[in-house]
Amino acid sequence: MANPERRIVWRTVLLVAVAIALIGGIKLWREHAARAAQAHRGPYEVSVSAATVVQVSWASEIHTIASLVATSGVHLTPQLSGQVTGIYFHSGEHVRKGQRLLQLDDSNQVAALAQDRANEALARINFQRAQHLYAARATSLAALDTARADEQSAKAAVANVRATLAKLAVSAPFSGWLGVRQISLGEYLSPGTEIAALNVWNPLRAEFTVPQSQSGLIHSGQTLDITVDAFPGKRFQGRITAINSEINPNTRNVTVEAVVQNPRMQLRPGMFGEARILVGAVRKRLAVPTVAVTYSTFGDYVYLIKNHKMGAHEVQVAVATPIRAGHSRGTLTEVLTGLHPGDRVVTAGQIKLRNGTPVVIHRRSAH
Repeated sequence: MANPERRIVWRTVLLVAVAIALIGGIKLWREHAARAAQAHRGPYEVSVSAATVVQVSWASEIHTIASLVATSGVHLTPQLSGQVTGIYFHSGEHVRKGQRLLQLDDSNQVAALAQDRANEALARINFQRAQHLYAARATSLAALDTARADEQSAKAAVANVRATLAKLAVSAPFSGWLGVRQISLGEYLSPGTEIAALNVWNPLRAEFTVPQSQSGLIHSGQTLDITVDAFPGKRFQGRITAINSEINPNTRNVTVEAVVQNPRMQLRPGMFGEARILVGAVRKRLAVPTVAVTYSTFGDYVYLIKNHKMGAHEVQVAVATPIRAGHSRGTLTEVLTGLHPGDRVVTAGQIKLRNGTPVVIHRRSAH
């Protein structure tokens, strides 16, 4: 290689080395300046939300899914066939017991009733005449018995037609709320054709199951409350009225029935909700917001906020603290071990934390 070419190579290498050294020097200077600034203002802190560990009154609970059923509920259907000649209700209205709702064609029965009543009147007159004749010994006992039987037969015929007329007029068997009308005027109905649903809404029955392991905690008269998705945060009060006499051998659950008050008619038969039954005595327990608890296969833990001396500064750090969590209720979770009243735990920002990370609390969570 010629001398000029060597000089060019060496110059290039020298320039690269100088550039690398210059870049490294600038980086070291920046790191030194950053450490100096950090030492001046203290360690870098992660912003989190926190809440205080509180002591609350806590009772054991049983949670289960309940179905709401009408205390009294039927699908109204005609007993006899016939054409609809009158509809006397509107969909969704409240009706009283005995109120006529529907009329089927009864013209033939009305005519038959008039004939049978005339026959009854004639049979009664004949029987009375036979009584007078028999008293005067002007007729036989057989004739009197025949007249009596004719009168009774005529009365039975009238009663039979009246019973048929009653079945052709569909009435409400009890007071309640009607559903959507399923028939139209002039329609020919057969027995079993649905006219409308009729239900009692207050109170309602709640049916649910409880595992056999918890069946000993349930008894008649026990109070409970039910929540439904349609009314978030609202609790409907109820009372257990019956417990099935046997446990289902397939599921090992026992069926329980409760009466739920519904004075404002907000609940409807067919709804489902969550039933909460308080069992056992009320105890004092420590509780934290459920969002503060981190669940893992290695155990549950929370980030406990503690004061820590770091150089010339005293800072707050997040310390991963194992706990034993109990049941959850609403937004709170029961803590059996690991915390003390007044401790502060992180409720938001855990994803940015590691054990010992400095933190600053920007908002306190409300329970």
